[in-house]
Amino acid sequence: MNIRLLIGIFWFFIGHIAVFLQLNSQFKWDWAKENSLILAILGVPISFCYIWATRYTIDGLDGMFWPARFIGFGIGMIIYAIGVSVLFNQGMTPKTVISLILATILICIQVLWK
Repeated sequence: MNIRLLIGIFWFFIGHIAVFLQLNSQFKWDWAKENSLILAILGVPISFCYIWATRYTIDGLDGMFWPARFIGFGIGMIIYAIGVSVLFNQGMTPKTVISLILATILICIQVLWK
């Protein structure tokens, strides 16, 4: 696995964590509920995470677009499941666990299958 692909995956993780907090923090903290304009403005720097993630991932995959999309989707599924479980105490059902396993398999197929 090359460094550009790893950098892209890193930015997908950062972007998905930031978006999860941007969208769902209103249900956890009053500050976020009362300051939605600030959260919306934070969308600009968050967008750079996705721009960089896409650039580096596609670059690391020799110009292939579809694998980068699937990697981003899979990482988003994993981040969302962890965030909901940790911040909102909504445990993992068997259906969620299987979905996370499938998301992980999807990422592995795109990254490891040549």
